[in-house]
Amino acid sequence: MSPFGAGTGPGPRLVTVGVGTCAGVTAEEVLGLVDDVLRAAGPAAGEAAALATVQARAEEPGLLLAARKLGLPLIAYDARTLARVRVPHPSDFSRTAVGTPSVAEAAALLASGGGSGTTVQGGAPVLLVPKTRARPAAGAPVRATAAVAAIAVPGREL
Repeated sequence: MSPFGAGTGPGPRLVTVGVGTCAGVTAEEVLGLVDDVLRAAGPAAGEAAALATVQARAEEPGLLLAARKLGLPLIAYDARTLARVRVPHPSDFSRTAVGTPSVAEAAALLASGGGSGTTVQGGAPVLLVPKTRARPAAGAPVRATAAVAAIAVPGREL
């Protein structure tokens, strides 16, 4: 399947997964969470074209290894750019840790076309799956969040 969604059938054209992490996150945590959020997005979403995160976490070994295992590029945005994106679930924890109230949702939206580019034809990026927390082993802290966004194309259902 093409990384740009379902092609000629219903569904978005560009699906991206925003990932917020804490230091020390493992590739397994990220891979499990990405699988969960893509499954929640449904089959019409197609496959992810990229992972996206905040620059402050872009060198996390677990995140880099997860992107490599998925065969996806990892796009990083500075905290100021992410902070300008309006999201439904901002976080004080994220604001304190990396300087933006959202990583997962904001990065997913930006990577799906919500950046500084101009839309000539098509639609606007929308969240398919809001910020979702990883499900760590019993007693372990949550070290990752993820969200899925895609470009909504007029005349196509998400």
